Amino acid sequence: MNNPDKTKRGIRSAALICTVVVAAMVGVSFAAVPLYNMFCRVTGFGGTTQRAVSAPDHVVDRTITVRFDSTVSQRMPWHFKPLQREVQVKLGESKLVFYRAENLSDHPITGTASFNVTPDRAGSYFTKIQCFCFTEQTLQPGEAVDMPVTFYVDPEAVEDRSMDSVHTITLSYTFYPKKSEDQIAQGSKQN
Repeated sequence: MNNPDKTKRGIRSAALICTVVVAAMVGVSFAAVPLYNMFCRVTGFGGTTQRAVSAPDHVVDRTITVRFDSTVSQRMPWHFKPLQREVQVKLGESKLVFYRAENLSDHPITGTASFNVTPDRAGSYFTKIQCFCFTEQTLQPGEAVDMPVTFYVDPEAVEDRSMDSVHTITLSYTFYPKKSEDQIAQGSKQN
């Protein structure tokens, strides 16, 4: 014989457990992107670089070649390139380099740059002090600008045996157009 009160309690308990599980899943889904970004910044995972306000106070007598790469999204009519293809830098030494961007269109365009370094294991040691990639960049029609990047390779890299074979680091940027409010609205209407 089934006890109706016991059955109702069981159903309520199951419903409560399901509600808690769904709420936890929603919470985790909202936290996933910030937690992943934090993980990448801390570990350098996937070539994610670090940020600092100044260079370290000591330089190590080990030199690394830093190469520069650039691409532009197919949807963005910009020309974008590094002004230097590579530089030699000692670990801990601050370096300033420039990339040039030019808007080839007849209207203003705002873009954002994504970035990474290769090999991936160098990401936790490659540190930017100043970078155009920290903010959006707006170029007027035909405008060309030289955009700075100030960086260093952390001298702590000499302590990491996995960095012994790293003699060259490539810093890569890709510019994407920022979606305007109108583009976002049009995209949601098409879906």
